[in-house]
Amino acid sequence: MIIGNGWDNILEKILKSDEFQNFYINLSREYDIYDVYPNYENIFNAFKLTKYEDIKIVIIGQDPYHQKGQANGLAFSVNSNIKTPPSLKNIFKEISSDLGIENKNPDLTAWAKQGVLLLNTILTVKDSSPRSYANSYWGVFSVEVIKKISERKNIIFMLWGNDAISLSKYIDEDNFILTSTHPSPLSAYRGFLGCKHFSKANEILEQLNKPKINWSTDENKGFR
Repeated sequence: MIIGNGWDNILEKILKSDEFQNFYINLSREYDIYDVYPNYENIFNAFKLTKYEDIKIVIIGQDPYHQKGQANGLAFSVNSNIKTPPSLKNIFKEISSDLGIENKNPDLTAWAKQGVLLLNTILTVKDSSPRSYANSYWGVFSVEVIKKISERKNIIFMLWGNDAISLSKYIDEDNFILTSTHPSPLSAYRGFLGCKHFSKANEILEQLNKPKINWSTDENKGFR
């Protein structure tokens, strides 16, 4: 078992492929040599927290944060004791504007537990070297994950920025795609801020008779 939480059966074909096996063996060796993030046991954290059959929303990120202690295996998320990164600050700013929810906790585990798959398309990064695995087998792996999720139908995909939007060609038309610029400080004001994706997603879930997402990152807070 590589991932757990039922995902090994869903992704059996690619996980058992020679290409992935070779890549994963080499990756484990690199963890012994370099500082690679997130921690080895957290590489598949997004999958461990969100079962395939429970997915309602997929938020696509790029690669993990590349400074020590930041990456926790969930796209855009860091552990609660870490300073909120700039892109996540803008995500919280949009949630505040859209829904009136004020988030302080930068750990997005509460979302993952409700069926929000926080998927980085590149699952690992070397210390202080952004996109250091950009040309690795993670790209093939992520496309396969997106295709498999797309088979579920009626999944909401939030694609922020050109890299994420380019993956829309792998998403079946029986799903929902919300696009905008990336929430990074460089592009957030060109379309992300004001996109209202979080309320739009809940409206779609309501139409599908599915429970809405509580976008508070504090698991003790209910809907406002």
